[in-house]
Amino acid sequence: MEHVAVWIAAFLTLGIISFLYKDNPWYKLSEAIFVGISAGYWFVVLFWDNIYGKFWVGVFPPDVVDEAGNFVSHGVPDYALIVGAVLGVLMLARLLPGVGWISRWPLAFIVGCTSGLYLMNYFSSNIMRQVQGTIIPLFGIGYGASVYEIIGNIVIVGGTFAGLVYFFFSKEHRGAFGATAKVGIWVIMITFGASFGYTVMSRMSLLIGRIDFLFGDWLGLIK
Repeated sequence: MEHVAVWIAAFLTLGIISFLYKDNPWYKLSEAIFVGISAGYWFVVLFWDNIYGKFWVGVFPPDVVDEAGNFVSHGVPDYALIVGAVLGVLMLARLLPGVGWISRWPLAFIVGCTSGLYLMNYFSSNIMRQVQGTIIPLFGIGYGASVYEIIGNIVIVGGTFAGLVYFFFSKEHRGAFGATAKVGIWVIMITFGASFGYTVMSRMSLLIGRIDFLFGDWLGLIK
């Protein structure tokens, strides 16, 4: 059975890679299987994690028992979860032509709450943490840092300052101000390049994993 699974995985992997040649029925079959299995998998996961694990267990909690299995107390239900369940059911109204407009209410609620939640999260992680990362002593805390840490701190502070100067358009970029702005351009481009390189390397790691599977687990050419 294990060999059958390896051959099926190799067949589907080669089918996905065949798209490099051109769009073909083999690729479409592999893509459809991948999308279908992924949708089914996440449906089951979300059902047991959310509908059962959060809603059902939250509204109808089991009794609390100790390690010996003796009854301790009844679970405390969280009836606020019913509001979320009702909104979720109203989302399905979009499937009904006559009352499809009702689905806009829970959708607006979800978009508004999600936007507010992610606004605070991104403000904390992408703004405040970024600002905190640049407010550092140039020569290390207590001036006991190594040469590499000192150089790194100077590059971070200087690069941040130069990048901010580039986006300061109220003053013409000439002289020392313009030179600093040019340094800011280089810092920004290096940052974008490093971010893009990181993304490419993450995709390359996936490709290397598939190639290792084909030549190792499937063909047995790599030990």
